[in-house]
Amino acid sequence: MTAPTESATTPVPAAAADGAAEHPEDARMLTARLRHRAVEALPPGRLLPDRQPAYVASWIYVFGVLTISALVVVIATGCVLALFGPTWWHLSPVGLFVNSMHLWSVEVFFFAMVVHLWGKFFMAAWRGRRRATWVTGVVSFVVSVAAAFTGYLSQQNFDAQWISTQAKDGINSTGAGAIFNVTNFGQMLMWHIVLLPLVVGLLAGVHVLLVRRRGVVPPFALAQRHDAAPTDVGTVSTPAPVEATPETVGAQGRPA
Repeated sequence: MTAPTESATTPVPAAAADGAAEHPEDARMLTARLRHRAVEALPPGRLLPDRQPAYVASWIYVFGVLTISALVVVIATGCVLALFGPTWWHLSPVGLFVNSMHLWSVEVFFFAMVVHLWGKFFMAAWRGRRRATWVTGVVSFVVSVAAAFTGYLSQQNFDAQWISTQAKDGINSTGAGAIFNVTNFGQMLMWHIVLLPLVVGLLAGVHVLLVRRRGVVPPFALAQRHDAAPTDVGTVSTPAPVEATPETVGAQGRPA
């Protein structure tokens, strides 16, 4: 005769499920503290939300996602160009195609970023403790301009030669020519494919995390309504489409 065993449906205590994470000694560990702070700063529900406020459907909110999407294409095509080198992207038809994709994705990136920044500027996107979000976006634009400049210098064509010779005297007049030689292809390539992309990628990642943490900045009218009646805002989400029926049409057309 076998001894009775505990049923598989017996609930497991929360402390036992969490294991050592609930132990006082483990709470002092560096990884436990970092995990606790990360979850407090950015809960999973904010990091990967399944619903967004209804005002995000406006076209002005599209350019932020378009900027990130273009940046992904820029980095992907740039990695391919860096692997095969200047001879490949000048002489190979495939290289010319990838080089063109890299150029046009950069154009889309800057167009979307400029529209995004101007839109957020007129919306005062630093409202609601979003100053760090605004600053990271502006700094990302400045660093991206430097990355684009070094990209033109890394083309190894007549445009790169003309730009480098014209810019050399101006940079030397500031004293920066001692450490920043625009006619040095190796140095410009290092700035373009190693240092500046790391900074842009890091700033873009921090910017997206801050947007997730603070939320998308609401329009002025909605923010004023929230200040007047906080309970009216906060659960706004994109509603599911409603079929047009005589009852719904009559309800929508009935005066308030």
